[in-house]
Amino acid sequence: MSVSADHWIGGERVASPQRFTDLSPIDEQPIAEISRGGAREAAQAVAAARKAFPAWARTSKEERARLLHAIADGVDKRADELANVETRDNGALLRSHLRGVMPRVAHNFRFFADWLLGLGHDDFETRGHTNHVSWDPAGVCALITPWNAPLMLATWKIAPALAAGNTVVLKPAEWSPLTASILADITAEAGLPDGVFNVVQGFGAEAGAALVDNPDISRISFTGSVPTARLIGAAAARHLTPVSLELGGKSPLLVMRDADLDLAVDLAVEQYDNAGQVCLACTRLLVAEEVAGEFTERLVERIKALRQGDPRDLATDIGPQIHRKQFDKIDGFVQRAVAEGARAVAGGGPNAELGGLYYRPTLFTEPSKELLREEVFGPVLTLQTFSSEEQAVAMANDTSYGLDALVVTTSEERARRLTPQLVAGTVWVNCFFVRDLRAPFGGSRDSGIGREGGNWSFDFYCDVKNTVSAPWVR
Repeated sequence: MSVSADHWIGGERVASPQRFTDLSPIDEQPIAEISRGGAREAAQAVAAARKAFPAWARTSKEERARLLHAIADGVDKRADELANVETRDNGALLRSHLRGVMPRVAHNFRFFADWLLGLGHDDFETRGHTNHVSWDPAGVCALITPWNAPLMLATWKIAPALAAGNTVVLKPAEWSPLTASILADITAEAGLPDGVFNVVQGFGAEAGAALVDNPDISRISFTGSVPTARLIGAAAARHLTPVSLELGGKSPLLVMRDADLDLAVDLAVEQYDNAGQVCLACTRLLVAEEVAGEFTERLVERIKALRQGDPRDLATDIGPQIHRKQFDKIDGFVQRAVAEGARAVAGGGPNAELGGLYYRPTLFTEPSKELLREEVFGPVLTLQTFSSEEQAVAMANDTSYGLDALVVTTSEERARRLTPQLVAGTVWVNCFFVRDLRAPFGGSRDSGIGREGGNWSFDFYCDVKNTVSAPWVR
């Protein structure tokens, strides 16, 4: 499979004199030398997007929707290629990419294409005057996306931004840039006009920083870490550019005393998905004292049965970490916890048999304070017990984050009592990772600003206008 390693700007491939090496997490071997964009390429892409904006903004909703469906068709056509490239590039499971991720990428485009056609608000009267609400395209959108689910998370932003009539400059993560490049080819093949969608490869401190500080950017959407979000927010403030931020999490999974323990264990094991590199992962297991012993025993047994190895093998359950820096960061958390007396009942270090970037799924039953407070972003869970609902809620909310929470209980009454008390953008009850694009998605506290999905996406990517008309004299 051949993938361009250059930028996509104004409908053309653009190379940079400097390059950076893209390594595969599977074996840490080079797979591409990527154009290293900076201020020059960011400015060039913004200029191309700005030039394309007026015509795209005037394009009818029906035509924009048709082109988004054509992009979705292109994703479906190349789903196997996209899945294999993304697995090689970021180390996530091939079976997940084939069965769920790439179909969801296509769905993202189809959903927002269809939602666009139904977007509207009933006119209403004020003392005989008519109010008409409309959603006007905002301009050029800077989208900066993470490495853990590169294409799916990017298209959560790209699809509504384009549907709304905006033009886009995407800066994908430097650790997993390849599928963004393929998507550029797909948009061109679908007939998207030149300059409507642009991709600038590079590092956040170079290309990303130049992009968000450009006064011609009308919207900034970022998914990633809190420290980077603070830098982006400061840059956006200089130009009063609206921002949408989906950041980290330290989410709780509450196992109540009446929980179905088979289900609870299944849901706990799911938190190791993508080698723990999921912002939504509920890494803090909070378990009722009455069932903690049995739950822990079952969970440890399941953890030890997980198959770790090459993510291209469809039988693999856990692949590698994305990069040596991330691997070392995770190991640093674990080793500091052990040094402070924390007890790991499963895992607790690198997978010595596999070597490389493979880290064993780990469970601490006597965690350190750092493990309970900081986002590890790896296959590390902590387990604590509680004696009452009040204590469970207090422990769940004892964090600076508020992305999501998960409650396992057989009592509908208990669920309705608990969920309003949890500080989280999403609360799952007896399920996990059920994501409907009609629903709002985002975080509270340090987990982000704003909501995406349905009208919430269009509210962000548009200038929402109210036109008030006096009665017409007939």
